[in-house]
Amino acid sequence: MSLVIFILILAALILVHELGHFSVAKFFGIKVEEFGIGFPPRLLYIRKGETVYSINLLFFGGFVKIFGEDAAEGKGNPRSFASKSRWIQAAVIVAGICMNILFAWLALSVGYMAGLPTSVDHEGFGTVTNSQVMVTAVLPNSPAQSAGLAPQDVIEKAQTSDASLDVRTLNTNMQAQVVRNFIADHGSQSVILTILRDGEEKTFLAKPVSGLVEGKMAIGVELDDVGVLKLSPPLALAQGAILTYGMTVSTAEGLGTFFWQIIRGAADFGSVAGPIGIASIGSQAVSQGFSDVVVLTALISINLAIINLLPIPGLDGGRLFIILIEGIIRRTINPRITNIITIGGMAALIILMLVVSYHDVLRLIG
Repeated sequence: MSLVIFILILAALILVHELGHFSVAKFFGIKVEEFGIGFPPRLLYIRKGETVYSINLLFFGGFVKIFGEDAAEGKGNPRSFASKSRWIQAAVIVAGICMNILFAWLALSVGYMAGLPTSVDHEGFGTVTNSQVMVTAVLPNSPAQSAGLAPQDVIEKAQTSDASLDVRTLNTNMQAQVVRNFIADHGSQSVILTILRDGEEKTFLAKPVSGLVEGKMAIGVELDDVGVLKLSPPLALAQGAILTYGMTVSTAEGLGTFFWQIIRGAADFGSVAGPIGIASIGSQAVSQGFSDVVVLTALISINLAIINLLPIPGLDGGRLFIILIEGIIRRTINPRITNIITIGGMAALIILMLVVSYHDVLRLIG
């Protein structure tokens, strides 16, 4: 059931993207022939004015059929996409990207209204309450990973053979640092950690090793003091904008690094997730609760926006790049050349998706 819910969320994100194209095309008087929920074959449809609104069998995402995207089709027709200025064409294309960013902002803002897990060190509006020591990351091939610790585990107690640290009794916002110091100070001894996961207490044993953290013994976890940040609607919108900006910048940097590594032939495909990996992560997020769903939904929406902005034929960014070239040379590129480039770009994207999906499967079975 969690997987079904997440697939519906992902479909909604794609639909939001297409709604951006649809709305701006309508605003500039461009004829939109069809706005479809899902992909054909059609199940139901209604015609309102010049546009068909359809519900289709392959209920995943949606599409907008804009008249005159093929320059030859709309030649000479003032209602066609091709007849509009290149500024208007660019606005229609970029609208889908903007809608995904806007959706992420609204999702995070709603999250802050309900209360989102936030580090006590956060810079922005409001005050974080009810902080706990939380595992934020587990290093690969570390004692913590071997023991079974996972992100979002809340540490309640740490023990060694000669000492015990009950984190629940501490009255400081620096609890995570206290736990780090406890582990480092007893580096020669195995550490027994009592954690809270999904409302259930669990116990794990890990022996610190050297080399994970410079100058210290460590078990390979990143810890932070995490509480809940709940804000009024105006402050939630402001804080949502701050987080959206930060997530957009970091996502762009990450994707930029990944594609640069592909060009250099040094890409780590195991570090990214394709459709299978995203579905697995998404279903887990749905089962973990509202806040996880909100953050993951916003992150995927931002990823869709940035990926679509890449100047790759077949994506919105590729179409924008062609519009830019046409603006520079002051004439329309031959539609046959555009179609060939687009098909080539789509083929490259499909190959990339298959490679990433292959690594998704390896992670799931490995």
